[in-house]
Formats: sequence, structure tokens, C-alpha cells
Amino acid sequence: MNRHAMEPRFNTFPDSAEAWLARLHSPTRGPQDEEAFERWRAADPDHAAAFAEVEYLHRNAAMLADDPLLRAVARAARRDLARRPPARPQRTWWLAAGVAAGLLVALGLAQMVRNGAPVEQHYATGTGLPQSVTLADGTLVQLDAQSSLVARFSAHQREVVVRNGRAQFHVAHDGARPFLVQVDGNVIRDIGTTFQVSRRADGVTVGLLEGRVSVSRDTVGQTWTSNLAPAQQLHIDAHGRAAGVAPLDLDQARGWTRGELSFDQRRLDRLLQSMNRYSTTQLRLGDPALASLKVSGSFHAGDQEALASALARGWKLRVERTGANELTLLPPAAGAH
Repeated sequence: MNRHAMEPRFNTFPDSAEAWLARLHSPTRGPQDEEAFERWRAADPDHAAAFAEVEYLHRNAAMLADDPLLRAVARAARRDLARRPPARPQRTWWLAAGVAAGLLVALGLAQMVRNGAPVEQHYATGTGLPQSVTLADGTLVQLDAQSSLVARFSAHQREVVVRNGRAQFHVAHDGARPFLVQVDGNVIRDIGTTFQVSRRADGVTVGLLEGRVSVSRDTVGQTWTSNLAPAQQLHIDAHGRAAGVAPLDLDQARGWTRGELSFDQRRLDRLLQSMNRYSTTQLRLGDPALASLKVSGSFHAGDQEALASALARGWKLRVERTGANELTLLPPAAGAH
């Protein structure tokens, strides 16, 4: 029997230079891989050029082994792989390709940062639980559902623009480059810390979990600076006016990053707006009069059925399924107590 016929082979071959680089460095590669690679490279001059570029970057990766930018991306890649289920042997090449692509991005970013050119990266989440994102400098971001931000890093500064939603930043130390967050004309300057920024229709809220931050605004008619200590928060309205520094409930602030939401006398319409970000099943009000109902409690993000059941038990609301992905809340039945 042919020995090669007994060995598991790949059903498909890569179609990118990065994936071929990983495939050819795989310990399971065989003669069929090399033959397929040569056919792929000869099929298009662009293939040969692309592979030459990634091979060059691969050879020079060792020169950046001590680069903090590269180390941060490598750590993120390892964390991503650790969370994956064990891979079948014949699939290890595409996992390696993912790591290779990440390292190639890191190499490119490192070179651009060294040259002084700002590097811009976009991050966004949709409906679902909060997501962890590692920025190019190693800063860990918890990005809430339906949130987005842009990170712009240069050789001299790190800047993040929060465009929508909510994010928590655990900032990587870098004494040479300050870390700034911009949101609606407000500037949050990190001083070695973990903090949260929320951008909603009614304004911006900054909450400090640990360390120190300085929040400031310098626009026509609004110039001020406020420093926060741990367990403090600051709300800035849509016109740029800052309220007084207020206490921050640390348990509640940390809860949303774990998918746990706590509400204290929250209007029902706003509570549903928050919960609906985490699930494709949407909760609706069947009567506008219910909007001002005040609700307190802790709920798991995305568990719409549990919330509906709690409202039925505690507030005697009726729940009707009005669509495959829709539950409607109605006033209590006549005579309900």
C-alpha cells in the first residue's frame, strides 16, 4: 500500500501568501504541498511577489523579537489560540496561518510606528456579549455590544476615539507615549490606569476603576479639567457641560464586562434599550405607559427570557411572543395584584 495514502492529507490548498508561508513551515507538509505551492506561485506574477514579501518579513521577524508592539500582538494571538478547541492535525496549518498573519501585521505596524507614521485601526462589535480586544501597544480593551472605536498610534502618542457605545481600557504602560481617549470633544488622559468610557445620546460618562485619569475639554464656551480618583465618575452632557464628580459603583461597573447588568430604578424603556443590544430577541413595549415604570435588579446580558419572566413575576406584566425574535410586554391583566 502506498505509504502516503495512509497519511491524512489536506483537502484544500491555501490561496494566500501568508497561508502558504505557514503551510510550508508546518511539520506535516509533504511533496504534494510543495508541488501545489509551485503551481500556485506560477499561476500569477502577483502570487510570487506577495510570497516574496511575506517571506522577507518572516526572515526579519527575529530582528523585532524584543519589540513591545510585536510582543503584544503575539500575546494576543496566543490567547486567541488558547481559547480555540483543540485542532485536528490536518487543520493546524490554518491556525498557524492566523498567527502568521497577525505577526505580519505587527511587523508592518512596528515599521510604520518607527517611521513616525500614525497607524489607524478600527474595532466594532455588533449584537452580543462584550468582546476583548488587544490594541497594538498591549492595551486591553473590553468593548461592549454595539460599540466602536478607532485607535491611532504613532511614535510619540497613542490616541483612541470612542465613536459609539462603551469601552473599558486597561492601559499598557509606555512612558514615552501618552494614552489619550477622545470622545465628542472631551479628552481623557491616562495616568496608568483602568477606566471606562460610555458614549450615549445623553452625553459621555467616564468612570475610574483604578489609577488616575484627567478629563478635560477645550472648546469655544467650554474649557475645564477634572481629575478622577478610583471609584469616581464624571458625566458630560451633550453640550459639553460637566456635572460634579460622583461615586462609581465598582461592582456594577465591572459587571457589564462579564455580561452581568445591574439596574437601580431604571426606566423600563431604557432598561430594554440596554438589554436589546445583547440579543437578537428583542423586547418591546406593547403600551407606551409602561415606559416610565422603574425597575431594579441584576440580569445576565442577552437572557431576554429571564428578564421577561422577572417582569412578569415582580411587576405582573404580561409577556406575549409577537414574532420569532420578539417578545412584547403588556400591562397587567385586569384584577392582577
